[in-house]
Amino acid sequence: MDIPAAMSRKALPPTTPARRADRLHGGARDDDSRSAEPHAERVLAACRSILASERPPLLDALARAAGLSGFHFQRVFKRIVGVSPREYHAMERTRRLQQALANGDGVDDAIYGAGYGSPSRVYERSAALLGMTPALYRAGAPGLCIRHAVVRTELGWLMAAATERGLCAVEFGASRDELLALLKRRFSKAEIASADPALERWVARIVAFVARPAKPLALPLDLAGTAFQQRVWRALRAIPPGETLSYAALATRLGKPNATRAVASACARNPVALAVPCHRVVGSDGSLRGYRWGTDRKRELLAREQGATRRREKAASGS
Repeated sequence: MDIPAAMSRKALPPTTPARRADRLHGGARDDDSRSAEPHAERVLAACRSILASERPPLLDALARAAGLSGFHFQRVFKRIVGVSPREYHAMERTRRLQQALANGDGVDDAIYGAGYGSPSRVYERSAALLGMTPALYRAGAPGLCIRHAVVRTELGWLMAAATERGLCAVEFGASRDELLALLKRRFSKAEIASADPALERWVARIVAFVARPAKPLALPLDLAGTAFQQRVWRALRAIPPGETLSYAALATRLGKPNATRAVASACARNPVALAVPCHRVVGSDGSLRGYRWGTDRKRELLAREQGATRRREKAASGS
């Protein structure tokens, strides 16, 4: 979870996701409100307190520390950060769990260390939190079969990978070897298999979309992310080809007008290019800002989509 730019970025730790979002997706600096936020420092202090705590935050305690009533503090925090203090803590707890499992910690140690009170609660929600059980996540997804295909498109090499539930990765890369190495790092113990007929059909649709993006690319997905990330990704899929939306406008559409930077972070963490069209989000001035798979590729994708839209409209008008 990112702390918006309305708060003091100099005070954030160097590993904050906001900096990675800026680098991967160009951030949304021009979309951030430049007006002074009188409660920014209080909310920043609350965020630090939440990050330092293993237990869900008590709203009254956070509000007292901020010198505000509980009702007022909740509204201010949600306006600035984009989620409630409890949701912010839940996102941070998920991040801690993912990091601990990736570092090789034991499953129970990782669960309790992240602040969860019971392993059973984590296993109940493991699909939403991790995309698989904690044990599978820690071990690099052993026993999980991930089918993949690497193909050339008009915009370069592309890899698509899928579980039995849907696409879990769509990546552009410089070479076949680079993309295969990326997949094996992400799922180091999974069975990496060749494409089955279903994945072959999906890949054919992706390749055709790159060549002529006339219609939305609606494909089954199997994505793990926080509740907020999932909301952003769903909203991205609702942006039609040929249209763009600013980070700020997307945040407003989600009912979180001050969560611009959190929206940029979710875009940066999108694991499936094209199927979740984060390339359709731009700066408030229409500038590209950035793209995980390269701004030149983003520019070309938008040009192709806008060209296809113009041709379709021209054909519909009979001119």
